[in-house]
Amino acid sequence: MPATPESPAQWHRVLTLLADISLFIGTRTVWTQAATHRPLLAGLISLCYVSVLGCGVLALVVRRERSLARVDLCVLVTAVTLVLCTWALNHGGSDEAALTTQAARELVAGHPVYNHPWPWLFGRSVALTPTVTGGYDYTYGYPPLAPLLTAPLLWLGHGGAPATVVATGALVVGAVLLWRLLPTPWRSTATMVCLGFGFLPTYGRLGYPAILALALLVPVVVRWPRIGRGGLLGPAGTAQAACLGAACAAQQLPWFLAPFLLAGVYAVRRGELGARAAALVVLRIIGIAVTVWLLINTYFIVSEPVSWLKGIALPLTQGAVLHGQGLVDVSLYLTDGSDRLDWYSHASVLLLAGLLAAFVLFVRRLGPAATVLPWLAFYLATRSQDGYFLMMTPLWLAAAVTAPASEFAGAWQPRPRPLPGPHRRPARIAAAALVLAPALVCAVLAVTGSPPLHTRLTSVRAGKHALSRLTVQVTNTGDDALTPHFTLTRGQGMYPYFEVLRGPATLAGHATATYELRPPLGAYALPHPGQRVRLRVFTPSPQTLSSSWITLPTA
Repeated sequence: MPATPESPAQWHRVLTLLADISLFIGTRTVWTQAATHRPLLAGLISLCYVSVLGCGVLALVVRRERSLARVDLCVLVTAVTLVLCTWALNHGGSDEAALTTQAARELVAGHPVYNHPWPWLFGRSVALTPTVTGGYDYTYGYPPLAPLLTAPLLWLGHGGAPATVVATGALVVGAVLLWRLLPTPWRSTATMVCLGFGFLPTYGRLGYPAILALALLVPVVVRWPRIGRGGLLGPAGTAQAACLGAACAAQQLPWFLAPFLLAGVYAVRRGELGARAAALVVLRIIGIAVTVWLLINTYFIVSEPVSWLKGIALPLTQGAVLHGQGLVDVSLYLTDGSDRLDWYSHASVLLLAGLLAAFVLFVRRLGPAATVLPWLAFYLATRSQDGYFLMMTPLWLAAAVTAPASEFAGAWQPRPRPLPGPHRRPARIAAAALVLAPALVCAVLAVTGSPPLHTRLTSVRAGKHALSRLTVQVTNTGDDALTPHFTLTRGQGMYPYFEVLRGPATLAGHATATYELRPPLGAYALPHPGQRVRLRVFTPSPQTLSSSWITLPTA
């Protein structure tokens, strides 16, 4: 008798169904938008609804694994179609897309790309990045791969559309690649995580270079503990090392992941081959990655070396104001500020170093979490936006499926030789606590800081709907001379900085001065009844924040 085809596992059906259901998220909004302006796209989206419903039925009734695999493919095709339809309706991009597209234009024109401000790109629909110096960052601050890929697409338009094509196309390619590289029963999870929930396609349509970096990291992370197995990289390992270098040339986030992957590869290979052979494998990976990275950056290193170096380091040095969903919210919302904002950055760097050290000490346990651990450090950073966490989540999935704990069972771990066997594990745990302690201390120092400037609203000049002047008395309660920059906030956003018409640029320690402030464009809309307004004062050196609730006339 012929063999009976094996029936799919129930968990495989459930994963396919979940991926299918995830395509409903946000689809109605897109259809509504298309129905009034782009009826053909609305019709295509309606066909996608048919596909989603049909795949939902088939996921539960097909009898063979091969048939369910075809349903997985249909769900992927439907997801890609919805992503492209949504891009066709919304491809204006964000500040990231505007900057990347402008960088590509400057590159094509033979002009310098880095350290040149382009303030005309920013307006009502393009967000600004305010800094603690009282200004805004108008320059391009990422490695150059995204502008290089955007340059051939400049014919698409004058806005940020060319950059959004690159980011959205990279996301689609990355999703398809991850789908293909995962074992068959797990493929629908790639569709769900990359395209189904809607948040990653949104970042693609906004033109984030990090999406390009994500796509390049997908082949790196899949089965990454096997890189260099037997002491040889082979074609696959060479390609993974090259993709790592290209990812580092696309955006800065891969810089934080690379040390964990390299440390993990060294530990696994050392357990297999010994210290010398493992070191040679890691050196080959680094050599290939650095070579690719240098090839992509060569033109900029030669033509504008100083500006290029400052540009690619800009996110680490620009001094952007506090923003995000991390620990900085204590100083932003729960207290009136802190005179030790720099300690958030110190805590973030020390936590990253501590996590890497703990990873090396406990690689057999922490190895599967190598793609998640680096992002914990951003929770303590001054810019702790959730995008730093969620944009790399497909890598979490890739590692969970293809780099399980069994891959690290024989990995090398440092052992305290002077201690007898029963005491080695407690010693490693104590060492892990020790390397993480400095970050905790810095975090405590940051959140317990007090606002150095005491502010008191003394007068308001306002019309029926807007105010035109604020007069504030400011007292510096600390010893350091501070350069204050003023703004108002309603909720979590930040209004553009006010212009100082009267008052000293630098306020000496323990001094008091009166500042007359004018809103940008001369007017600030008055709040509605019950709406609270907070006066925030930033200083750059040292970085501090002082906040106070103020009462303004209501509209």
